[in-house]
Amino acid sequence: YAKNGQVIGVGAGQQSRVDCCKLAGRKVRVWYLRQHPKVLGLQFKEGVKRQERINARVRYIEGDMTGPERAQWETLFDAVPEPLTEEEKNEFLTSLSGVSLSSDAFFPFRDSIDVASQLGVSFVAQTGGSVQDASVMAACDEYGMAC
Repeated sequence: YAKNGQVIGVGAGQQSRVDCCKLAGRKVRVWYLRQHPKVLGLQFKEGVKRQERINARVRYIEGDMTGPERAQWETLFDAVPEPLTEEEKNEFLTSLSGVSLSSDAFFPFRDSIDVASQLGVSFVAQTGGSVQDASVMAACDEYGMAC
């Protein structure tokens, strides 16, 4: 996945193309959600280092901390932030657009395109040559993606 010349999500080595798209897609979600107003508005204590802030933002977005992890995470802030809900994340992600998806091979099924449709993909570049090319192209057309 790329946007404005910047790679924003990469998947490699997966046996399944759709699994590769999902893995890279999780990276796209985190990249874009780092720009959510609640993430940008996190009030860190003075002296919290840059890398700690980056890690804390990712943990805030992912929200999957254990009890001890969360307790340590909360020490980084002047006031403990309100959670970023799934609804807020999903609503914000609807504003993502202009993303490109590329593959060094063909997309064998439309499922990768279905996944990409949730991540603001407008452009798809692939080699083609799958026996399912017609259904992949139809999925791109359905979502308004140039392929």
